[in-house]
Amino acid sequence: MQPELRAAIVQDANDGRVLMLAWMNDEALRLTRETGEAWFWSRSRQRLWKKGETSGNVLAVEELRDDCDGDALLLRVRPAGPACHTGSTSCFAPALWRTVVERVRERPEGSYVASLADAGVARAAQKLGEEAVEAAIAATTGEGLVTEAADVLFHLYVLLAVAGVDIADVEAELASRRATP
Repeated sequence: MQPELRAAIVQDANDGRVLMLAWMNDEALRLTRETGEAWFWSRSRQRLWKKGETSGNVLAVEELRDDCDGDALLLRVRPAGPACHTGSTSCFAPALWRTVVERVRERPEGSYVASLADAGVARAAQKLGEEAVEAAIAATTGEGLVTEAADVLFHLYVLLAVAGVDIADVEAELASRRATP
């Protein structure tokens, strides 16, 4: 029989970003409260699991709140690494970012992203530069800017992933600029 589960929304205590959604039963909730680290119920594996038990990316719980009718929980945490199994800071990162990170990490045969990753940061940076020039030319000619801009964003994601920089760090930098006059 399936245990009674509650949705657990996991939020970064530092910046308020939603990191993931998981499920908790009473035992996971008890273990989380006792240990101060997030435990969940895996619906696919039908067992308890501690976040970070294999990766080391544990979630230290700063605050745990029930919602108004008791069917959902909010965990404000301090993550010890990426929350998403793809290697992204958040499971709610853009889909393209998650795909790029996964391909850089797994290096599937025949993947363009993997080939750039294998060539290293310098090649990924060179490719981004080429695409940026093509976008600038397209902007001045009025032809193909959308296509070239997409290429720029894609290759920026590849460069960031190959260089080990999370898109969340770029987003945080942009948010800090918004906060200053």
